[in-house]
Amino acid sequence: MVTIQTEKLMIEDFIRLYESEGPFEIIDGERILMSPTLPEHGKIVKRVVKALLVCEDEGKGEVFFEQPFVLIDKSQWVKGSRVPDVMYFEASRLKVYREQNPDEDEKPYALVPDIAVEVVSKTDSYTALSQKVDVYLRDGVKMIWVIDPRRQVVEVYQGSQKITLTEKDTLRGEEVIPGFEVPVARLFEAN
Repeated sequence: MVTIQTEKLMIEDFIRLYESEGPFEIIDGERILMSPTLPEHGKIVKRVVKALLVCEDEGKGEVFFEQPFVLIDKSQWVKGSRVPDVMYFEASRLKVYREQNPDEDEKPYALVPDIAVEVVSKTDSYTALSQKVDVYLRDGVKMIWVIDPRRQVVEVYQGSQKITLTEKDTLRGEEVIPGFEVPVARLFEAN
């Protein structure tokens, strides 16, 4: 992970820099370049997206993967950006956002997701991942799922609570996505 001190960026500058230099996050004034992911990571992301697409089909919300969202201050400066492996937005929040932002397809979402998902890669440090969870919570993400393929667990963060689920457990959307559930073992299946 490479970090670079960054100046404040307008959204247009953020987009231009993101396109020219590849994916990065901005956390506390530092631009953090993102490493490429490996196939195992991509397979787990695909399984999470597939599970969440059921919610999309039911009209509960929408799911996106490896796409940034930004935090913008009142003067339209980007004060932060994050790139969760998967993010989920509740339908009514996304509807209001789209009504207020008819140009939504031309810029990253300036909306904090309801759920952020991080898949632990072999190159991730647990300290950096823990800090990222803290940042998501500070941003206002309602639920974070940290999926660790080496340990075969999913850590679920909601407010000040953290629970660890094993392959014997079921991952649920709780009040964020009522009725959503997927067996944790399914996220780690071969193929």
